Amino acid sequence: MTATVLDKHTALIVIDLQKGIVAQPMVHPTDVVVARAAQLAAAFRAHALPVVLVTVHGGAPGRSEQTRNLADLPRDWDELAPGLSAQAGDYRIGKRTWGAFTATGLEGLLRAHRVTQVVIAGIATSIGVESTARQAHELGFHVTLACDAMTDFSAEAHDHSVKRIFPRLGETATTDEIVALLARRAQ
Repeated sequence: MTATVLDKHTALIVIDLQKGIVAQPMVHPTDVVVARAAQLAAAFRAHALPVVLVTVHGGAPGRSEQTRNLADLPRDWDELAPGLSAQAGDYRIGKRTWGAFTATGLEGLLRAHRVTQVVIAGIATSIGVESTARQAHELGFHVTLACDAMTDFSAEAHDHSVKRIFPRLGETATTDEIVALLARRAQ
């Protein structure tokens, strides 16, 4: 893990920690991922930094070889995982694509708060998290990835993102390292 600093204007982005996704089989226990994301969110709130909770509400249009019938999902599948302890002051973004920036207003929200850096956590490492990290990097944000606050459907996909892709997009860290960086930033 190599995270070095958090900017004065940093935001937390939590990807797809919602009932229908955390209930699926993942490589790492989703209750641990949710608890670590909640720990990050509490630390960001304590430092009056934006917390953005992203949920997926459907799929992007277009054909793919692997599709999912979204009509059969339970009504509450896109509600935030209760363990996340969402607060009234958190920002909520709904998306229909893998990345959280596409057609959601997320970039405008972050720019309005003068955010220069984002910390990203959530599910799935190689899908929503990686896509959002790529978009943030392309938009010029500094990116830090909370690797112990994310998981994937596949160990191979998770490891590939963490070891091969994330170091090219930003810095990686554990939840505890990010919380410590936040504390140092405030001194």
